[in-house]
Amino acid sequence: MPYVTGFPRIGEKRELKFALEKYWNKEITLNELQEVAKTLRKRHWKYQKEAGIEFIGSNDFSFYDQMIDTIVMVGAEPEEYNDLDGLDRYFAMARGDKTHKALAMTKWFNTNYHYFVPILHKDQNFSLNLDKVISEYQEAKALGIETEVNLIGPVTFLALSRTSDGSNPLDLLDRLLPIYQEALNRLEKIGAKNVQLDEPALVRDPDEKLLNALQKSYETLKADDLELFVVTYFEHANEAVEILVDTSVDGIGLDFVHGPKNIESVEKIAKSGKKLIAGVVDGRNIWVSDIEKKVEFLNALPIDKDRLVVSTSCSLLHVPYTLEYEEKLDSNIKTWLAFAKEKLNELRIIDKLYRSKELGEDEALLEANKKANATRKSSTQIHNKSVQDRLANLTKEECERSLPATRRLELQHEILKYPILPTTTIGSFPQTKEVRAIRKAYKDGVMSEEEYKEKIKEQIRYCVKVQEDIGLDVLVHGEFERNDMVEYFGEFLEGVTFSQNGWVQSYGSRCVKPPIIFGDVSRPEPMTVEWITYAQSLTDKPMKGMLTGPVTMLNWSFVRDDLKRESVYKQMALAIADEVKDLQEAGIQIIQVDEAAFKEGYPLRDENKNEYERVAVESFKIATAVAKPETQIHTHMCYSDFNDIMPTIDAMDADVISIETARNGNRLLEAFKNYNYQKEVGAGVYDIHSPRVPSKEELIKEIEKKIQVFPASKLWINPDCGLKTRKWDEVIPALTNMVEATKEIRKRIVKL
Repeated sequence: MPYVTGFPRIGEKRELKFALEKYWNKEITLNELQEVAKTLRKRHWKYQKEAGIEFIGSNDFSFYDQMIDTIVMVGAEPEEYNDLDGLDRYFAMARGDKTHKALAMTKWFNTNYHYFVPILHKDQNFSLNLDKVISEYQEAKALGIETEVNLIGPVTFLALSRTSDGSNPLDLLDRLLPIYQEALNRLEKIGAKNVQLDEPALVRDPDEKLLNALQKSYETLKADDLELFVVTYFEHANEAVEILVDTSVDGIGLDFVHGPKNIESVEKIAKSGKKLIAGVVDGRNIWVSDIEKKVEFLNALPIDKDRLVVSTSCSLLHVPYTLEYEEKLDSNIKTWLAFAKEKLNELRIIDKLYRSKELGEDEALLEANKKANATRKSSTQIHNKSVQDRLANLTKEECERSLPATRRLELQHEILKYPILPTTTIGSFPQTKEVRAIRKAYKDGVMSEEEYKEKIKEQIRYCVKVQEDIGLDVLVHGEFERNDMVEYFGEFLEGVTFSQNGWVQSYGSRCVKPPIIFGDVSRPEPMTVEWITYAQSLTDKPMKGMLTGPVTMLNWSFVRDDLKRESVYKQMALAIADEVKDLQEAGIQIIQVDEAAFKEGYPLRDENKNEYERVAVESFKIATAVAKPETQIHTHMCYSDFNDIMPTIDAMDADVISIETARNGNRLLEAFKNYNYQKEVGAGVYDIHSPRVPSKEELIKEIEKKIQVFPASKLWINPDCGLKTRKWDEVIPALTNMVEATKEIRKRIVKL
């Protein structure tokens, strides 16, 4: 009984991404957008059906995000969007528009997927809108495919929500449960057979209130003619299972790849008579399964085979579509990989072997699987003795900066002489069609290296001039040579490779193509020095060198699973350290080592957090310890909560950290204040994910709010994040207003 928890939705050639962007640009109609979506859903259901998957999901498709879909389903759209309806309201919540700010966005547990945070209040009313859910179920039914209906569960929906009045979202459970019950009743009425209720909030360390909400939810929700499956993933959910086995749910989904302790709950599920949806095929990484080991594991579980369903560990949303288009991957490495479509075959074969069925034509696939696992273990492509020796012999000087931060900042102020409330950006500037065309032409071999470099330099010259004209204090080169902040660096590193078409959705139409770290990592030659030193030659103002940190490189990559993760982190850190050294020797005085994914890599259980923090901090410090005291090290972290990790951020020992504070108000900045943070902080004053241009007056108010919370003497002013997704006609007025607003505030400070 193979079961897929969810399937990617952006399209194997990013069809939905391109259709969405055309729709937003008014290049196609709503009907044309809907047709693209319908085509993709049909294709994805067909793939699963043809692969022999028995449990195929509907409503795992989304135009932007499944949490926004759920906001719409339960009628929880904030009042400020009431002047809109339909997709206009939907996309305003996701992206903002000229008169609406977008909802806050943050990471989906410890993945690189982003969800949008529901904003509720203590008097919240809910109402059911099941149109999308029913439409997609019936769409599949018309194709001859019976689907299980995927819904975000009520506990997770409330646990991931925030309130505008400080109340606890879980207090709204009594109001929300009737909406879910009505949804189940309507699904029963139209003939649905199975409903999957995603409850990943249950894998965190649960408090009593969450567990009480869980118990009440699944003792209340009933469906005589529906099988209800509560599915968890990313960690173990043993406390939740204790409760769920005594409710009326029919099956419980557990992730045995990333939550090995889930094995402690199997016997309880077996005794309850419920189905175990056993997540054994990794939905978050791309390495080929060891099918025989998976079957051996399943056979050892103390549960009857007719009660066990073989499943993915989580939705396949987190992996690319298929290896079918990968023509340039090393032939050996390609055999070690399995993307979403290949994982469907793994599920089918594991299920057949587990149930002692004849393999038939799958016998050849099983033999190929055995061979791939054997060659991966013995391959000489993976190991580099010099990298291993360097890591084994690290010195103290390679792990710690030579002066404390307060003294370093004094030196840096003397040298750099930037004003109070210095202005800068996070790094990237608009990646226009022209820029992408230049990179593509060079990559395809139709443009010479000499011509390519000159065209990139033209973009840098324009970018530097724009920044100087606007009056920014610290400039950047714009990153026009970079396709992605992780992919670009990965292309220079040994032990790392790339797919051609391995795109994964990050949010909305934003996709990334993660590097594949398959072996020992090293940096054979400089990666950024040529571009950044050229940019510095164009201006007397400080130019930031822009690098991606080791923690983010790993958290946004598919990481080898045959070596302890700590070793891979530190190998990457040494590679970044080599680049920091070269940049400062080339005269670059400010170097930003971005750790955008630092928080998202956190384990979901407290028992594992200390070890992650130790390794992540040590890795960042190895990457930056080579910096001289007068070299200012910046870092950037985006769309994360920091209240619980302030000592860790402090221990990273960056001189300046920039954070997102536009969508979330001053909540994140207050964490730095409450901690009495002594280094400097760049506060994001406007949301770069929205096309709206904030006015000077609006930004003055934003900056005033910041300096009421954090000392102006330690505060930098910047946008929330990089500007690559925006247009020049949005960026220039927004940054101009930001600089003018900052100058106005400086005048007031001087008068005081």
